[in-house]
Amino acid sequence: MVDSQTETKTPGLETETVTISMGPQHPATHGTLRLQIDLDGETILKVVPHLGYLHTGFEKLAEHLTYNQFITLSDRMNYLSPLNNNIGFAIACEKLFGIKVTKKCEYVRVLMAELSRIADHLVSIGTAALDLGAFTAFLYFFEQREKLYDLFKIATGTRLTTSYTRIGGMMRELPDEFFEPAREFLVKFPSVFKEVDTLLTRNKIFLGRTRNIGVIDGEEAINYGLTGPCLRGSGVPWDIRKSEPYSSYEDFDFDIPVGDRGDAYDRYWVRMEEINQSLIIAKQALENLPEGSVNIDDPKIILPDKKDVHNNMEELIHHFMITMEHKGIRPPEGEIYSSTESPNGELGFYIVSDGSNNPYRLRVRPPSLNNYQVLPMMLKGKMLSDSVAVLGSLNIIAGELDR
Repeated sequence: MVDSQTETKTPGLETETVTISMGPQHPATHGTLRLQIDLDGETILKVVPHLGYLHTGFEKLAEHLTYNQFITLSDRMNYLSPLNNNIGFAIACEKLFGIKVTKKCEYVRVLMAELSRIADHLVSIGTAALDLGAFTAFLYFFEQREKLYDLFKIATGTRLTTSYTRIGGMMRELPDEFFEPAREFLVKFPSVFKEVDTLLTRNKIFLGRTRNIGVIDGEEAINYGLTGPCLRGSGVPWDIRKSEPYSSYEDFDFDIPVGDRGDAYDRYWVRMEEINQSLIIAKQALENLPEGSVNIDDPKIILPDKKDVHNNMEELIHHFMITMEHKGIRPPEGEIYSSTESPNGELGFYIVSDGSNNPYRLRVRPPSLNNYQVLPMMLKGKMLSDSVAVLGSLNIIAGELDR
């Protein structure tokens, strides 16, 4: 869509301002996003970001689903790192229920969350590089992403929408066949990472397209509510895993990478360094995985094992009592807010309980919604080609924009 209007800026000289629509079917928007851009030549005068093209209504649907049933919807918010969504929601529910999960469960969640963080960053960096012409980096990282998805399939039974967590634990223990390929990935991946680092980090073309583009300083980033790599790229060392540790993150030794300019390049560099830190955390989780069960010992919360349900009448009744509509697990009345550090930033859940088996109200604080609003400020006065670099550096996921 292109609109134009003629306006006179100086006597005797007429210029034409053109309004174009970038998306929602544009390949560089990485999803159903739309930017309404006013141009003077190729200079951006104004940007209006639009959302709502991928609307699932997950917050309203939560009012009609049990707490465990909503886990399947949390997968669909950030579909590049659904495990992080699963874990964030489960932790929020456990805070509401007053449940303390086992140490093994916390370590398994950390392990899966960090592998999922790597997978998300691989897509973010790979597609952002592809938008700027670096096709090889995209191919290298997507091959590694496939290996991670194979690990997720071994652990959860599926590759993308895993629905792996449960309130009070996990869907199942990590199978024995998971550990060898997981260790193999952690050993072999750094060599591929080094190849992409060599291709991009000091590449003059890549530097020219990202340095001093889409700049936001630390104070502005805080005022806009940016979180995750977008905030840390502006020099603010805020990471919920360190600032407000959850799921035993205080047991792990890792660093928080921060940028110094707040431009598209710094956001790229922070994600690259976070991949290294996630590898370090995942290795520690594998090496120090506690003994015991991933699930709490509470038959009123945890579903029995499927093989027992199929072969034992008592377990079948137990399963039926938890899953049937007028029973199920019920938290006390009250409200809570809980947040975790997802790959894009702070993922928060605000839950209001009326004591029934489904939330009275649920609101989500998705990082992409806050990060998306900063685009007009970042792009004003820049070139049209810069919009691709800046949008890619923010890694906006359309599923998180659902209101």
